[in-house]
Amino acid sequence: MTTPKNELLFLALGGSNEIGMNVNLYGCDGKWVMVDLGLTFANSEYPGIDLVLPDLEFIEKRKKDLLGIVLTHGHEDHIGAVAYFAADLGVPLYATPFTATLIRGKLEEEGIADIVELNVIPMEGAFSMGPFDFKFVTLAHSILEMSACLITTPYGKIFHTGDWKLDERPVLGRPTAADALTAIGDTGILAMVCDSTNVFNHEHSGSEGSVKDDLLKSVKAAKGRVVVTTFASNAARLQTLGEVARESGRTLCFAGRSLHRILEAAQANGYLKDLPKTIDMEKVDSLARHEVMVVATGGQGEARAALARIAEGNHPVKLEEGDTVIFSSKQIPGNEIAIGIIMNKLAERNILTVTEKQAHVHVSGHPGQPELAALYDWIRPEILVPVHGERRHMAEQARFALAHGVPKSVVQSNGDVVRLAPGEPKTIGKERTGRLILDGDTIIAADGATLNERRRLSWYGLISVAFALGANDRLLGSPEIRLHGVPIEEDLDDFIEEATAAAVKAIKDNRGDYEKLRESVRLAVRRVAVSWTGKKPIVDVMILETA
Repeated sequence: MTTPKNELLFLALGGSNEIGMNVNLYGCDGKWVMVDLGLTFANSEYPGIDLVLPDLEFIEKRKKDLLGIVLTHGHEDHIGAVAYFAADLGVPLYATPFTATLIRGKLEEEGIADIVELNVIPMEGAFSMGPFDFKFVTLAHSILEMSACLITTPYGKIFHTGDWKLDERPVLGRPTAADALTAIGDTGILAMVCDSTNVFNHEHSGSEGSVKDDLLKSVKAAKGRVVVTTFASNAARLQTLGEVARESGRTLCFAGRSLHRILEAAQANGYLKDLPKTIDMEKVDSLARHEVMVVATGGQGEARAALARIAEGNHPVKLEEGDTVIFSSKQIPGNEIAIGIIMNKLAERNILTVTEKQAHVHVSGHPGQPELAALYDWIRPEILVPVHGERRHMAEQARFALAHGVPKSVVQSNGDVVRLAPGEPKTIGKERTGRLILDGDTIIAADGATLNERRRLSWYGLISVAFALGANDRLLGSPEIRLHGVPIEEDLDDFIEEATAAAVKAIKDNRGDYEKLRESVRLAVRRVAVSWTGKKPIVDVMILETA
């Protein structure tokens, strides 16, 4: 069992070798702290699943030694799992006001707001937990109040960046202060644990303030109704879009629950107070098409979000030929097909789409190489630990940092126990990590029997066989056979007849041992299915006994 002794350890339970589901542990003098507790969104690998959660078995076994959870910012891949684990872990949470507002909403939805301690820390605020002293350091990102963590321990200081970028015109919040970061570097930083997402970008990620001009041009050029889709969490973009609506003479409408949630949280903390007057989406049709601009969720192709429903024509906001949809967002890897489906639906109706490839309507929230180099120069860490990226991103940041003069780098994976001090940084152990899934209201293992069987059902289909046995195991009537997802659409009656005959023969040849009988019938029916389809469906056999 890994227990930090007189040393400083780092252990990622999520977010390394992957983008999303960030969970980082620091261990020191027998105690642990957690930085971020996020989730990721499911793909086709997880049929019927929306949310994927980190497996926290390692720290759950040691929760008596866990001092608290620090949340750097409010994106789902950093706070999304808090409501599912906070009550069980039983430790206090620490976050800045806007992030705390989002977390509080999640705790209330789960009915645990009264039993989880949520500490609201002011911007640039400091607090302590055991041998760890924390100070929040404001950095720019695509959400309000992103705060890096300066962590002071008896064995050295850590600068944990969270997600970040450099931005001289962030629209909301303060620009990154080079002198403040240089002063932090002057105190001596042992290790910097750093975002790797955009390491292959040779250019600066761009200022949030730079997108307004092209957004305004695109909206003014539009002849009909305009829909703009963007990341709901980017309050600065919402501020810009409010200004665009006002300056283009259009009435603003927000469509999507996550947008309204961010608006309420932002305004509760003093942001977005000067947005122009808005209308409900049900009232959009009361205005001329050139008089309204709708901001909608769903820019990543989410099937149930507002934009997908607008594209399908089953949303209160209606589009028609000559209208415009502006994608003020970037395609997240893995979402290209879903986004393409929506764009094609719009194109079929002659609705114009504008993306970042056609106009400067989006900037990233993660650092490119120039920003990484600047932060290395300001912080001057002895060790770089890349996180928040696939393996190729993390390995590239390690190479880039070493080439830029950072003395040492450790490329780790989820589960690697890294000793940062004393001595040379190195991996000293491996702990089990994994994924859980939220299936309805139940959390289960992502690689467990339930999902494995569901995958098999989706790949192969299901055949149900039911029959009744009377005295002396005599077959009563004929077996009942039903198909679900098995590729037999023509000649179904012929298939049922052949499968029934095979089942009857297996029943007559195997009497007495019901388990053996069930398996014989299963194999007999599956052989018929294989001969007809080439697939091996799941065959479920039910035996009814009668007196």
